[in-house]
Amino acid sequence: MTVMSIARFERFFRAAAGLDVDKNDLKRYSDFVDAKLYDLLTVAQATAQANGRDIIRTCDLPITKGLQESIHHFQKINQEVELKPILEQLATHPALDRTPDEETEAAYPDIIGGLSLALAQSFKILHPDLKNPQTQHWDEARAVFDLLL
Repeated sequence: MTVMSIARFERFFRAAAGLDVDKNDLKRYSDFVDAKLYDLLTVAQATAQANGRDIIRTCDLPITKGLQESIHHFQKINQEVELKPILEQLATHPALDRTPDEETEAAYPDIIGGLSLALAQSFKILHPDLKNPQTQHWDEARAVFDLLL
C-alpha cells in the first residue's frame, strides 16, 4: 500500500472511531477484510444455489440491518476520506462455485467500507477509552465478527 493509502487508512479510522492506527495494522485489517468478504460470499453462494442460480446477486449477500447502516455511514465518511479507491483494490474474492454478477462485485467497496466502519466502532464498544488498537484488540473484534458473520 502506498504512503498516500496509509494516510487515508489512518484518517478513516480517526474519523470512524477516533482511533490511531498505523501501517503495522494494515496486515490485520487486510486479513479481516479478506476473511469477512469471503464469509459473506460463502453464505451468498449457498443462497444462490438454493434459489437455483449459477450467479451470486447482491440480494444473496447476508447484509444485516446493522451492516446496512454501517455501509450508509461509511458512504458519508468516504466523501471526506476518499477511501473507496483503496477498497476497490482490496475487494478481491477467492474462486467460488458461483460467480458474483457485476452489480455484486461493484458493491464490494461499500460493503468492505461498512465492515471497516463496524470494525472501528467495535473497538470503541469493547474498549471505550481505546486510542491505539493492539493485537489483543484486533483479536477480540475479529472474534465478535466471526461469531456474527
